[in-house]
Formats: sequence, structure tokens, C-alpha cells
Amino acid sequence: MSRIGKKPVTIPSGVKASIEGSTVKVEGPKGKLSYTTGNGVGITQQGNVLQLQLLDKHPQSSANFGTARAVINNMVEGVSKGWKRSLELNGVGYTAKVQGQTLTLTVGFSHDVTIMLPASVKGTVTKNVIELESPDRHLVGLIAAKIRKSQPPEPYLGKGIKYTEETIRRKAGKTGKK
Repeated sequence: MSRIGKKPVTIPSGVKASIEGSTVKVEGPKGKLSYTTGNGVGITQQGNVLQLQLLDKHPQSSANFGTARAVINNMVEGVSKGWKRSLELNGVGYTAKVQGQTLTLTVGFSHDVTIMLPASVKGTVTKNVIELESPDRHLVGLIAAKIRKSQPPEPYLGKGIKYTEETIRRKAGKTGKK
């Protein structure tokens, strides 16, 4: 049984949570999110604490138990604080700009790469850093991965789009024969 699933999820002030069957809805200052748990997982609310229970001993239920608790905790943290992810552009002439919900990247191709940001994701660009912010952790990660995939960093010169906390292992280039 999951040890993470047993931990209660505390709801901070300013965040409202409601349970309808197997669906949890969370609302806070940063937005609204909902999640439907998998089979074999029950949820109860006592004051400002959400507690999950394992309803049967099926292996998939056990897997759903820990996952449901982690997702619900991420939702509560997202609607109260929000999730951020930042990417860095490295390369001569590599630029990015955001207009509304459209991110346009100039990353060494003969054309610009256009990525539509979902309504709940807010994107900003300062110099060579792209900042993504949203209450939904999963969505921020997906969009960041999609942006990085458009021009991943290469190991020789380090050109490309990388996460700001990521380090690129550099390879030695060609060596001349003397």
C-alpha cells in the first residue's frame, strides 16, 4: 500500500474543496481544478483536511491511491500558489515572443515555430528566458516539454532550448592531427 496515499492533504485558507462522488473540485485565488480518482479510491473531507482511503486490495487500486493523493495535493498547491517552469534559449539569433496565447519561437529554422498556449497557462518572455505559470502542474510540464522539443539543446555548442535548472553535458569537438 502507498505511504504517500495515507498522508492527509491539508487545505490552506482561501482554498475551497468539494467532493462529488469520486471527483474532487478545488477552487482558489489562482483558478479552479478538478480530478476524478481511479477505481478503488475513496475520499473524505473533515474540516480543512482531505483523506484518501483504499477501498479494495486490487493492485491497480493501490497504484491509483498514491497517484490520486499526489495529484490532489498538486492541485491544492497550484490553486493557492501556482506552478512555474522556465526555459532558456541559447544560440545566436534565437528569440521568443508571446502575443496573447501564442508563443512564437525563432530557433534556427527557415520558419518560425508557433505554439498555442492553453487558456490557463500564462507565458512571459524576458531576454532569453521563457516563463510559464499555471495552477495545473501537469499542463505546465507538458507545454514546457513541447517548447523544449522544438529545438532541444545539442551537446557540442549547447545551442537550443533547455530548462533553466538543466545542465547540458558538453562533448569535445573534433581534434586536429599534428
